[in-house]
Amino acid sequence: MTNLAIAANGLRKSYGDKVVLDGVDLAVPEGTVFSLLGPNGAGKTTAVKILSTLIRADAGAIRVGGHDLAADPQAVRAAIGVTGQFSAVDGLITGEENMLLMADLHHLPRREGRRTAAELLERFGLTEAAKKPASTYSGGMKRRLDIAMTLVGGPRIIFLDEPTTGLDPRSRHHMWQIVRQLVADGVTVFLTTQYLDEADELADRIAVLDDGKIAAEGTAEELKRLVPGGHVRLRFTDPAAYQGAASALREATLLQGPGSARAGDTPLDESLMLQIPSGGSPRELRSLLDWLDAAGIEAEELTVHTPDLDDVFFALTAGGDVPHQPEEAVR
Repeated sequence: MTNLAIAANGLRKSYGDKVVLDGVDLAVPEGTVFSLLGPNGAGKTTAVKILSTLIRADAGAIRVGGHDLAADPQAVRAAIGVTGQFSAVDGLITGEENMLLMADLHHLPRREGRRTAAELLERFGLTEAAKKPASTYSGGMKRRLDIAMTLVGGPRIIFLDEPTTGLDPRSRHHMWQIVRQLVADGVTVFLTTQYLDEADELADRIAVLDDGKIAAEGTAEELKRLVPGGHVRLRFTDPAAYQGAASALREATLLQGPGSARAGDTPLDESLMLQIPSGGSPRELRSLLDWLDAAGIEAEELTVHTPDLDDVFFALTAGGDVPHQPEEAVR
């Protein structure tokens, strides 16, 4: 089995009568991006604080970096880095001084600390601004400096708690490149975010947290298949072919394949398009193409439309009905 950077079983945390985490299980393989999604107040930041030793869980067995969090929290701290929702950058000193301060906190020898600071400032494109007060940095620059400071101790596991909130699109994409490079170097990234496209873009696996529990977990594609609404569109250029296809599809029985539905009940006359409910799986598409071929129907264009993570998020966190999926697909 793949080694786990983070393993939590039965994680629980309450504040008075408010249950924040209610038996959460997490398994994060080394060298991957794991994203925890959920609405505000779902418990994402609480989970990060527990896993990074900032607060204690009420119950649960937790191992981070191969170390038992309850028995050896100091070893866990030595293996991790944390970039929280709010920047840890001190605006009154320069970017370089912020880096050197972190080097001192990690007890690095002076020469090694200066070398590490210089290398990280260069890696994050901050060399030219290194001598300027951090208060003069843009939001994206401060975030890059924040992550650079987190990397001073060489952590193998990094917690990024909503790292791109408030950044412009260019800065967000720059942050994505940084995350990809970290993973390419073998670092494990535990990411919480409110941007669903960010999780879709970066995460190897995604867990959706709602009301203190994991509502679903899987790859982005696996989670999208949980939500109904996918369909195939056929576009025609010949009105006669369109009419023939519409009539044939209205008479068609169920298409073959899991998750398929009765076809052809949504003709789009003005655009000469037909919409067929479908999960978009290869098996369903093969069945549809075989049926079209057998019926002698030729479409000019076929496009597959599947739900996105926005649909998944709303379905899983707003009491929406989600069809049952096999356990091997999504757990």
